[in-house]
Formats: sequence, C-alpha cells, structure tokens
Amino acid sequence: MSGEETVTSGVGELPPELACRPLGFIVLTGLDVVYNAVHKAIWDSFSASRRPDRVPLSFAVFAGDHEYPKCRSKRSSYEWYIPKGILKTGWMNKHLSMVPAVVVIFFDLDWDEPMWKERQMECATRVEVVRSSLTGRGTKVAVVLIQKNAPLPPGEDMVAAERAAALCSACDLSAKSLFVLPHTDHLFGYTIRLENAFYELAQSYYHTEARRVKAHKEFLNKTTHQLLFVRHAFKTAFFNELKQDTHTALKQYKVAYAYVSELRAHDTNMLEIKTIAGFINYKICKLSFQHNAPLDAISQFRKHVDFYKDKTGCSELAFEHSAWMCKQFQIFGDLFDDAIRAGLNAIQTQHPGFYYQQAANHAINRKQLCRGLCLSATSMPDPNPLEEADKLEYYGQRPWRQGHQSIDPPDPGKEKEGIQALQYKEDRVDHSWIIIPLLSSAVAQFKKYKSPRMKRYLMVQMGEEYYHARDYNKALTLLDRVTWDYRSERWWDLLTSILTLALRCAYLVASIKEYVTLSLELIGRYAKISAEEKRHIQMNLIRVISNKAPEPEAGCPNESIENAKKLWKEMLEKDEPAMFTVEMQNIVPFVECKSRFSTSKCGAEKPVVLQVYLRALCQFPMQFSKLSVLLSTQHYNQFCTLTDGQAASSTEGVAPHGSHGDLYLTPGQVKLYTFHFVALPEDVGRKIEINSVALTLGNEDTCCAILHWSGAGNDSASMTNIQEDVTRRRGQPKPNELDWDFIHVDPAISIVPRSSEMNIQLHHNPPTLMNEFYCINIVLTNNEKVTIDNLSISAGLKEGQDTTLESSTHVYLDEVTVGSVAPSRVKNISLGSLQANERIEKKLYVKALQTGSRVISIKTSYQVQVDVSHEDQNSQVQCTCYKEETIAVQTVLPYDVSVKLASLKFETVEHVHSDEPFLLMVDIKCTSPWPIAIETSHLTLSNEVKSMDDSLESQLTSVSLKLNEGASECFCLVAPANHQQGTVPIGHYSIKWKRISDDGSQPSVQTVLALPTVMVENIPLFIETSIPSHGRVRSPLPVKYTIYNKTPMVQEIEAGMEPSEAFMFSGHKQVCFRVLPSNSQSLSYNLYPLVPGHVKLPRLHINMPRYPGVADDLGGRMLPSHIFIKPQGKELTTENVTG
Repeated sequence: MSGEETVTSGVGELPPELACRPLGFIVLTGLDVVYNAVHKAIWDSFSASRRPDRVPLSFAVFAGDHEYPKCRSKRSSYEWYIPKGILKTGWMNKHLSMVPAVVVIFFDLDWDEPMWKERQMECATRVEVVRSSLTGRGTKVAVVLIQKNAPLPPGEDMVAAERAAALCSACDLSAKSLFVLPHTDHLFGYTIRLENAFYELAQSYYHTEARRVKAHKEFLNKTTHQLLFVRHAFKTAFFNELKQDTHTALKQYKVAYAYVSELRAHDTNMLEIKTIAGFINYKICKLSFQHNAPLDAISQFRKHVDFYKDKTGCSELAFEHSAWMCKQFQIFGDLFDDAIRAGLNAIQTQHPGFYYQQAANHAINRKQLCRGLCLSATSMPDPNPLEEADKLEYYGQRPWRQGHQSIDPPDPGKEKEGIQALQYKEDRVDHSWIIIPLLSSAVAQFKKYKSPRMKRYLMVQMGEEYYHARDYNKALTLLDRVTWDYRSERWWDLLTSILTLALRCAYLVASIKEYVTLSLELIGRYAKISAEEKRHIQMNLIRVISNKAPEPEAGCPNESIENAKKLWKEMLEKDEPAMFTVEMQNIVPFVECKSRFSTSKCGAEKPVVLQVYLRALCQFPMQFSKLSVLLSTQHYNQFCTLTDGQAASSTEGVAPHGSHGDLYLTPGQVKLYTFHFVALPEDVGRKIEINSVALTLGNEDTCCAILHWSGAGNDSASMTNIQEDVTRRRGQPKPNELDWDFIHVDPAISIVPRSSEMNIQLHHNPPTLMNEFYCINIVLTNNEKVTIDNLSISAGLKEGQDTTLESSTHVYLDEVTVGSVAPSRVKNISLGSLQANERIEKKLYVKALQTGSRVISIKTSYQVQVDVSHEDQNSQVQCTCYKEETIAVQTVLPYDVSVKLASLKFETVEHVHSDEPFLLMVDIKCTSPWPIAIETSHLTLSNEVKSMDDSLESQLTSVSLKLNEGASECFCLVAPANHQQGTVPIGHYSIKWKRISDDGSQPSVQTVLALPTVMVENIPLFIETSIPSHGRVRSPLPVKYTIYNKTPMVQEIEAGMEPSEAFMFSGHKQVCFRVLPSNSQSLSYNLYPLVPGHVKLPRLHINMPRYPGVADDLGGRMLPSHIFIKPQGKELTTENVTG
C-alpha cells in the first residue's frame, strides 16, 4: 500500500476534547515541583492515583505569571453581528485545559513567621499578578498556605485568626478562599479536603458561565442568528458537563440538536451542519447511556440517522456522506458496547453488532462511490487547497472558504479545485482497512449474542475485503472457516461463490493444498458454475498434480497474477515432494466413495469380502494412483491396498474397464473394487471396522494429494442431509448395473466362531435335591470329519445369574471330593484329541445348598483345521469352535424334619425342669419325588444335656422313604441340675442319606441340623412315682411316691391324699415331714380300685411353706393322673362253657 492512506479523511471524526469526559480545570501556581521536595509531594497528592471516588477535577501546574487566553470584550448587542460558523475548533479545548475555573496560589507561610508583613505583601502581589492575567474572566482565586506544623483547633490560636483576617484583607480574598495545608504525615487527607473545596468553587464558576451564555439568547433573532442559537445551547450544555450536572447538560444538548435540525442547509454548509449534529448526537447518546436510558439513546440515534441519511450535500463529494454515516454508526456502536461493559444487558435483536454492520455497509458504499467519482482526480491541485485543513477556525468548514455562509461558493474555481483535492485524497484511501475492522467488530458481537448465520455472512464480507486489500492469506483463512456451515445447510449458490473467491486467493498465494482442495469441490456436482469453468478448473487441477503451474484464474488482478506466477514457480521447484491429505468428509468433492462389507457377520472359516465403490462426477475422466482401506486391525491393511496397474476385482456400472488401468474413473460411472482376506483366530468374537479410505491422486515423488474419507466414505453433503439416502429412481437397478443410490454403507463386520459339529448329550433326572450330589451324565460326540485337537470342557453354573447362587452351588467333575471347597464352575478341563465320530463320557456332580432354579452350562471348545478358498487359492486355517448346552434344574427339599420336646406323659412342653427327664421327638417326612434311603442318623448332645440311656443308637438305620412317607425316632434326655437357670442348647442331629438309584453309585450325603435350644428351670422338689402299669377291680394296687429336696436347705413338706369315689386307699391321708437337702422321703399307699376303665387316680397334694403355691402345681405336672383298671375276672366253669 505504498503511497496510499489507510485512515479516513476526517469526516465524522470526533475531536479528542469532545470524546473525553469534561472535568473542571484547576490551575495550581506557586509550586516548584522540580527542585522543592515538599512541593513535589503536594503535586503528587493532587495528580497521582486519581481514583473514581475522588472528585472529578483536572489539575495543572502553571507559573505564577502565566499568560492565560485574553478575554474578548463582551458584546452588548448582536444586531449587526453575522456569525461565520457554528462552533470554533479551539473553544472546548480552551475551557478544558487553558482557562481554569479556579487558580490556586500556593505560598509557604507559617502563622509564626517573623517577617510576617513582608511575606504578606509578597503573597498579595502574587494574587494580584494572577488576577491581572485573568482580567475579564470569572475565574475563582484561592490561596493555600503551606505550613510546617499542624494547626491548632479553631478558636485556640488567636494569632492565626488575626493574621488570616489580615491576609484576606491584603489579598482581597474571602475567608472561604484561604486554606492551610500542613505538610505532615496526613498530607493526603488534607489534599482530599482541599479538592472538595476547589470542586465547590469550580462548580460555582461553571454555573455562572452557563448562566452568562444562556442569557445571550435574549439578544438573538432566528433570521440571522440561527447558528448562534446552536452555539450558545452547546456551550451551556458543555459548561453544565464541566459542572458535572449531566441531566441539565443532556437537556441543553437536546435543545442544541433541535436548533441544528432547524438550520437552513445547502451544499456549502451541509458538512458543517452534519459535523455539529454528529457532535451533539454523540453527547446525547453518551449521556443517555450514562443515565441508564438505553432506549432513549437508541431512539435519538435512529432519529438522527433518519433525518440526515438523505442529506448528501455536494453530489461530487457523495462519498463524504457515506463516510459520515459510517462514522455515526461506528461511534454509536462503540457507545453501546461501552455501556454493555458497564453493566447494560443487550439482547439478540438489539446489540452493537448491528451498528458495526451498518457502519461497514456505509464504508463499502463509500468505496463504490469513490470508484465512480474519483477517476478524474489524477493529481493534487497546486497550490493544495487542503493545506489549512488542520487549522480550521470552525468545525466542518472547507479550508479554502472558511467563514463563508452564503449559498453559492465565493470562488467557483477554488471550489472546483477543492473538490478535486478531496477526490484525489479519497482515491488514495484504502477503504478495505476501514471496512475490515468494522466487520471484525460486528462478527465479535454476533458471535457473542449467538447469531451464527449473521456471523458467517459478515465473515464472508471480511474475506472479500481482505481480497480487495490483497491480503490473500487472511482472505483464504476466513473463507475456509465458513464454508463448512454453508455445505451443511446446502446453500450451493453461496458456497460456489465463496469457493470461487477462495480459489483465486489460493492461486494468488500459490497454496497447493488449498488450490487442490478447492478444485476438488468446484468441479463436483453441487458447484453452480458452467461446464466450461469446470473444465478449466479440472485442467488446472491436473496441471498442479502433474507438478506444473496452473493457468491464472479469471477475475484476478493483473498485478497480482505476475507475483503469483513467481510464487508457483518457486513452489514447484522445491526438492521435496508436495504431499498432503484432504479430509473428504469436510468438503463435497467430485469423487465419491462408499465402502462396505458384503455381510454383517462372517464365520472364521470363510474369507471376509470388502467392497469399495467409487464414482467421479467431473467433466472428463480422472486417473488415480492408489486405493487403500485402513481397518481397525492393521494386519489386514496389506490385503486392502490397490496400486494402479495391479490386478483387482472390479466392475463398472455401465462400461467395462478398457485399457485405462484399474483406477481410471469415467464420469458418472460407478466402479467396484473388491478385497478378500481371512480373519485371524484372535479376532474371533470381535468386530472389524473400516477406519478410513484413502485414494491417492498424483505421484508420490512430485505432487500427491491423499483423498481421505473417515469411516466408510460419504462426504459433508450426504452426511448432513437425510434426503441423500432417498433413492432418486424407482425399481431395482438392472443386472450388471451398479446404482449409487442403492449402495448402503456397512462399515463393520463381526467375526463369529465357526459352527461347531460337536454333539453334546446330557442325561439326568430332575429335580435335584438340596445338598445331594446331583449327577449329570455328559456324552460328547465328535461329528467333525477330521480329528479335533485341544478339546476342553467347562461346566457348572452359567454366568450372569444371581450372585447368591455362586456361593450356594458346588460342582465336581467325575469325582466327588468330600470336605473340600468346590467352585461353582470348572473351566477349561483338557480332554485332549478326539477322532472323528468318537465319543467321550463325563459325569458332573452338582451340589445345591439352596432351593430354587439354576441354569447349568456345559461348554466345549476345540480346534480344527479347515480348508478356506478364495480367488482360486486354497489355504488351511485353524479354527476354534465352541459349543454350549444349558439345562435349567429346579432344586427341592428332600425331606422335612420337625423336632419337638415332650414330657414323659408325651405332652408337648416349652421348657423342662432340671433333673427331670423329657423326650426329644424327631419326625422326618419325605418331600422328594424320588425315593431316598436313610442310612443312619446320629444325635450329638451338648454338655448341658445328657441321655437317660447308656448309648444313643439310631432308630432309622436303613429306612427307605417315598414321597409323603415319614419316619420318627424318640430320645429320653435330662438336663442335670445347675445353680443357674436359662436357655441351653440340646445339640445337633445328623442324617446320612442318598437318592435311591439303579446303579447304586450315588454318593451319600450327610445333613447336619441344629436342634433348638430349651429353657431349663430349677425346681425346689422332684416327685418320682412308682405304680404298676394297670390295676384290677377290687385288687390292691400299691403306689409309692418319692419326694426329693432339690434345694440347699431343709424343707418342710405337707402332703395330703385327695379322696376319690373310684378308689379306696390305706396310708397317710395327711402328713407333715421334713426333708434334708438332696435327700428324699417316700410315701406308700395301697389303692383299692372300685370301677374299671381309664380311671382318674386320687391326687396327692404337696405344700411347701417356703414355696407357697409352687409345689402343688409342680406335683400336678409330675404325678400320673389316670390309670387303666381291668374289670374283675370270672372263674371258668362248665356251665359257662356249655352255655
């Protein structure tokens, strides 16, 4: 861009004094900040660290005799005054940094100064010098005395009060304008107090100035003083801003804007009006955002642009109007963005991006107008009419006719030269560098507010501007970032336009990879260009792949083409070959690929068939050099590679191969390439997937493009549109014809084991009984035609069932090992080799510890040599075959065991007495559908219980039970006396049994049952009865009662026999006696039965004073209650016999 300007001509630009925040201007004099450390510290306390919480003031250090701008004499009347412009260029800066609101005179003077009079006169002189330089202005003057010591509290230092009054009188100051600044450790605190005082003085000054300017309105008329109405309203607003009264300032700016809108506009003053209108509009919008009124700011801006959008001005300088409009939108976008950064919430339909976009559109329009209007401006007029452009007296005026307000220009010749100079200057501007930053700002905003389509649209515009700016690399990068979205949404016309521009950029920067990638897409089926253009692009593609420079693309700048030719020459002359990969799923190329396996499953004994379909949709045939398919298992990649010229199975959809080689693709024809390979044994049970397909275009020694499809093929168009899978023709294709739409991608194949010819037979008798060794006879028969090797068997509980079955199922193969912990399944038990038609038998014993259903699995695996043939070649492959048989068995209980306790009278009891015998009764009921044999049973007693018999012999030895049959046995036990009563265990009861089988080979099972616990109670006495088993009517019946004392003390016992109508008796009817500890006493009675039958015995009542009520109850439970009495017999006589 040599000799060209990259910035605007200044139309619409905001001067720095307008864009900054107006701050009250305070001048500090009397400070020597270079040589005096105290003064330097004071100045730093005012100027450094101006945080937002400090008062909004601007400070400057001037010399005491500084000359301030002279104040012109005030007008008493505007009757004959004709203004030359609206707003002077130096006025704002004058009041921001030249004319102070307050001048502060710093003076070193303590209250105890010995030479007080002389120092007082010196201070008064300095004040007078400052006042004389500010003659005619209302600037406030204040004096600050720099003192070494901190002042005393008010009222205590009378000397200070007197001298302060004298100093104020000498300097003609009010007491409120005299301050003391002690230079102590608290200097910053004193400075803050002084700032606040200065701020009040400054506000008073600016308030007075605003009222003074506003008062001029009374002397103006709208006929000749229209410009003054605008000027005075603007000044009033600006003074209120300096005063920090932004609400009043906003009101006055709106008044000024209304006055501007009423000005009579023509070509000579249009630029000045628009410039001032832009200034005031900026102020109104900025203050509205500050007041948190964004809708007011937006409304004002819309009204502003709607009013001035058609006020072009001089038609020969129409580009200036576009530049001004561009700047208005850009400025408002910046204001909007600043407000958002300050906390304003924007929405998707109203954010700064729209204003940056409109600014860019006006900048583009400016560029177009420049091309049409500035062609004749070939040189700058001499003398240059724009020399005084930086020294204008009024904003927005032409430098060759400053101060002129008439409708017609004063000098038509100079006017023509000025227009020519502006056109020449505009023609030297590179508009692209104005447009690109605006578009970039708009893109950032649309991205932030999630508007992807607008973002892409603007990025395309940016790419075009980079192209016009001849920054082709950036243009190529930007265009490449948006093409994917236009492909996915299938905007083919837009995509074609973008790709065409990108192709020019790729040519101009000599990017081989980008050029080839774009060419692959532009000669495809979706590119909306003519066939002639596609032929040109395809020929250029072949040239690049052949390591030759392409022909220039149409529409490229001539000066850039020469540079591009040099770049291509340098690129192609490099020693290393140009090899690169093109990801085809990201573009829509002219060559399409689909790959698939012939089936979804393939046995290990069969070859895997992989098919690759290629179709080219270009203008004339294309030759490729290599086709490779990369699979998930790298071992197979060597079998799926085809280099041009090698033999391969291929079929064309329309015509035969011809003599063009295997990878010669004819436009519109589908070509099929088939690959075969045999799966490895370790891949049985796995999936083989197509990872990618690579088609090589070009020579690997010079220039080579590897077209890479991820997965099994397809491109970005077919992957993003469901309609791609819908066929475009009716009916099936003809025989020997390949229809692309009927080809479906199948990227994976499962390698399944070879079908097993092993026959597994299982013989068993369900259901299985809990805890038994359930026998399953396994018969394996080899039905293969050859010998099988490495035969192994796995048997047991099938995996994937309830976890509780794992611990409750034990299996044994062939032999049962009693006492060892058996697993729930046995795995990979080697059985060696098995000849053809040979069989082998095995026995599996399953022991189920819980009832319920469980699935038993018997699985075999073996290896066999299989002949595999493909492509007229035979080879042997060792295959591993698997066969599994499962059976579901139900486990039931073999028998039901019930245990109960009884007294010697066979009455069921819940608890027993110590030293009192009781009965343990065991009942066994068969619940098995199969007969079971009880070999023996055994009772194991605990230490707390003993048997009344000398030995415990089984009463159920060699007992066989069928379904619902039962068996019982009884044991007489006693719990020996102990000193503590409580619950005691009885022991264990075990049964040794088995299922009755024909061969008798069923192993026996011993089941151990835990007997219940029993509550043992200690009783004070025990009664033993000695009585015959039966009696006879009118025959004596002797009865003896023995009473045992079970306590450690002597017990008194009262006994009495209850009378009975069924018996007469002899013996003690009532007796009282004592029984020593652990001794006994016997009572004998002779009973005389009177009636036969099951007769109730007379009851013996026992009473123990130490245990009232207990002994008699115990006796009632211990003593027999009834006895069988036979009737009296008769003598056998002859009469009885014959009768």
